[in-house]
Amino acid sequence: MASFKPVYAAHATVTGGRDGSGKTDDGRLEVQLDKPAALGGPEESTGTNPEQLFAVGWAACFEGAIGGVAGDTDVSGVSIDATVEIGKAAGGLALQATLDVTLPGVDDDTAKEIVRKAHGVCPYSRATSGNVPTTLIANGQPVEA
Repeated sequence: MASFKPVYAAHATVTGGRDGSGKTDDGRLEVQLDKPAALGGPEESTGTNPEQLFAVGWAACFEGAIGGVAGDTDVSGVSIDATVEIGKAAGGLALQATLDVTLPGVDDDTAKEIVRKAHGVCPYSRATSGNVPTTLIANGQPVEA
């Protein structure tokens, strides 16, 4: 990636893995981590897990991408329900994701096109392309990526 020119870098430190804690170097985020019960963690967890953090990060990034590709279309009030699942696959554990995007007041065909374009430019979507099976939904309609 010879043409990569960083404009921002996030730095976080985790100790203890899924049963530990994580914090950013600027002190803005500090979280207790717990394995989900499905992975052997406690039934009454007080911490978060990497899949939840990934879902929040991807949804936030994807909404930014929507704003960047929407052109003159009013995309105010966007809502993204992101689901990141971890499960067994050949060779170990793997992820799959669903991004269910609601674009209020936008017709379904336009919403699908915006979501398709956003998926093509969102850094999270690009990073996971070919590695994390992703289902896209726009205003309740499936989107062909």
